[in-house]
Amino acid sequence: MSGKKPKLHHLNWNLLHSFLVIVEERSITRAADRLLVRQPTVSAALQRLEETLGGQLIQRDSRRFVLTKRGELLYKECVDIYRSVARIGDRLSEDHDDLTGLVRLLVVTHVVLPPLDRTLTQLNRKHPGVSLRIDVANSQDIIRAVSQKLSPFGFCLLAKPLAGLDCRPLLREEFGILCGQGHPLFGLSDVTLAELRDEPFVALACGQDGALEPMVSVREGAGLGSRVVGSSPNLEEVTRMIAAGMGIGILPLAAVEEALANRTLWNLARAEDLLGADLYFVSNPAMQLSAAEAAFLRLFEQQLVAAGEEPAAEAAEVAFSDPPALPQH
Repeated sequence: MSGKKPKLHHLNWNLLHSFLVIVEERSITRAADRLLVRQPTVSAALQRLEETLGGQLIQRDSRRFVLTKRGELLYKECVDIYRSVARIGDRLSEDHDDLTGLVRLLVVTHVVLPPLDRTLTQLNRKHPGVSLRIDVANSQDIIRAVSQKLSPFGFCLLAKPLAGLDCRPLLREEFGILCGQGHPLFGLSDVTLAELRDEPFVALACGQDGALEPMVSVREGAGLGSRVVGSSPNLEEVTRMIAAGMGIGILPLAAVEEALANRTLWNLARAEDLLGADLYFVSNPAMQLSAAEAAFLRLFEQQLVAAGEEPAAEAAEVAFSDPPALPQH
């Protein structure tokens, strides 16, 4: 579809909202289910929006779903519009007792963090009109969303704090070098990293790309993964391949505690190998928070202070599973 001059007098929020949901769901069918309408209605809305704006917004077929440059720009604008609409409710309710609005969090799955749990309890108790949405993403997507003001808060793994963002360290997550029962090294405890470097490797897909993923730093720091024989974005499937003896892999120890206990997996990492990454709470100081978001942030900071800013002492832990490609609202 060639670019044409946009017919902005035909533009309305319903079309923009439909486009926003399509991008979030990455599917016309799933968008229709979420919007409680039929699939042809959503397809027609997208076509009408593309005609109104004079260009293609999404390149889609049976194998791919990719935003065009025009689509990426429109998506960012739709997010800003959505946030502005959400703030209207906040401002209109300032004279009332009950705070309203939406608080959205992006997290690596799953975060077991007592201060966060207590914050959610307090938020619901003090502001029952505030709703919450927690979406799962990998660390790179979380940082991108917070940096671009698409999401106010994120809980992600980083090798170090990033310039331009507020990054508060929460806990240290330990990783292991794992193998299955059928692997020749199963049961050994004195294997050096040098001896593991040529071993076939099973990779967690969300840790294969992107410099922000600490899984990459851990793997490359250990000098492993030169020959990848299997990969998946799902932790359970990576665990399955490692347990089947296909190769070794690096995973968070908290996520495979049960498999280690029943000896389905064996941790080859030695204490001196020091494999780990830090969980951070990240926010963007340049982003204007809604009243509901500010209330969440205030309560969360209070809980960190009450916990001595050491949530790791309360057995906080992080595990991974299948991350979405795009953050949602």
